[in-house]
Amino acid sequence: MTHATENATTTPIPAGFAPLEAGGPYIQHNGPLYVLHQGNVVKFGFRVEQRHTNPMGNLHGGMMATFCDMLVPLSVHRKSDQVSDRFLPTISLQIDYLAPAPLGAWVEGEAEPLRITRSLVFAQGLVTADGVPCARVSGVFKIGPVAPRDAVE
Repeated sequence: MTHATENATTTPIPAGFAPLEAGGPYIQHNGPLYVLHQGNVVKFGFRVEQRHTNPMGNLHGGMMATFCDMLVPLSVHRKSDQVSDRFLPTISLQIDYLAPAPLGAWVEGEAEPLRITRSLVFAQGLVTADGVPCARVSGVFKIGPVAPRDAVE
């Protein structure tokens, strides 16, 4: 194990974050993701591990897309009583990659619902890597059926 890999797996998770149990087997395999939910503050995050990186040693764009696709709807679940128990499948996800997230970085995001209609949710978020903005995301989500409890918590 290289020094950089060792640091990525031994650096502590920021205070207040707890492992996220939601998301099903895909995200459980590709995570781990963490959540901080204190009052109106909802944040999701993860530490960039070797398996999350591209050949340049930075977070792979596909992993960033996966994170954003979890960040936005799960933030909406926690911030809106209208859809807190509903499955929100992605219709559209737009990501602007702003900066690299290197191996070992703490990647953290916050998102907000912009508008909720009878059938759709429009939302946006910002992701940072060690405090530096690294991605901007917006999405449209279908308001689906009531979700299994472990999908939205």
